[in-house]
Amino acid sequence: MKKVIIPIIIILIIGGLTSLLFFKEKSDLKKVKVAEVTHSIFYAPQYVAHALGYFEEEGLDVELLLVPGADKVAASVLSGDVQIGFCGSEATIYIYNQGQEDYLVNFAGLTKRDGSFIVSREKIDNFTLEDLKGKTIIGGRIGGMPEMTLEYTLTEAEIDPKTDLNIDTSIEFAAMSGAFIGGTGDFVSLFEPNALQLEQQGYGYVVASLGELGGVVPYTAYNAKKSYIESNPDVIEGFTKAIQKGLDYVHNHTSKEIADVILDYFPDISLNDLETIIDRYKGIDSWFTTTYITEENFNHIQEIAENAGQLDQRAPFDKLVNNTYSK
Repeated sequence: MKKVIIPIIIILIIGGLTSLLFFKEKSDLKKVKVAEVTHSIFYAPQYVAHALGYFEEEGLDVELLLVPGADKVAASVLSGDVQIGFCGSEATIYIYNQGQEDYLVNFAGLTKRDGSFIVSREKIDNFTLEDLKGKTIIGGRIGGMPEMTLEYTLTEAEIDPKTDLNIDTSIEFAAMSGAFIGGTGDFVSLFEPNALQLEQQGYGYVVASLGELGGVVPYTAYNAKKSYIESNPDVIEGFTKAIQKGLDYVHNHTSKEIADVILDYFPDISLNDLETIIDRYKGIDSWFTTTYITEENFNHIQEIAENAGQLDQRAPFDKLVNNTYSK
């Protein structure tokens, strides 16, 4: 009996010591909450960084929280509910122009173009933006990047977004797919996986990438309060390094390899569908190679906002972008 009990005791002791070591290691990490504007495969490098332990390597225990809408993300950061926001750079511009003393500063870029796709209710071969004339497209929230990018793209194509078509901005971002399924609009602008799911369910056809049409911008970037960045340079540096590792991974691995890594973050999507969507995003060159945000790209965001009538005064690049820890 003793021969049986002793090995069991040894195993329990080893297991207990391992658990203590694990909890000690976790307790040594600095807790950081991140509000993400939506949960999308478009942000694959972020989930790669999270899944492969890149944040832990930098001493961070990162919790990702879904906070739909860039305005709500910004409010969460300003209130201190989260330390880092992940959304369109336009939110930081609006807040700065409102005179906020402890404004939000962008410190790392991730996506370099709009990640939404134009979905048509009817099958259209050789789609062009001219096909939107006289039609209704569900475009998203007024002042949000998807809707403003759509307006900018139309304007560049010499199509008046106010008179040549109807852009429905009355529907919340999270409800756009459901509204289209319910019969609203001739077109809708959707992120993945919603665009692919509509196709598979027979409700529509992906006809164009808004990102390809809209050009390069710091579309979604990480921000934090100016005071937080100044007080926590170690967190900002470590976080930026982890995101850079995520970017490096997606640029140096196949869609299948990336899908394998982030599958648990999208439990309702099959591995094959996930791979298909990652292929789509790779195909339109969605991600920066570095977290560095250029002044040219930041000013393009402001150009898009001006075109949409949402920006009366440009914000200074040197105040709203901190590239200290980017390559």
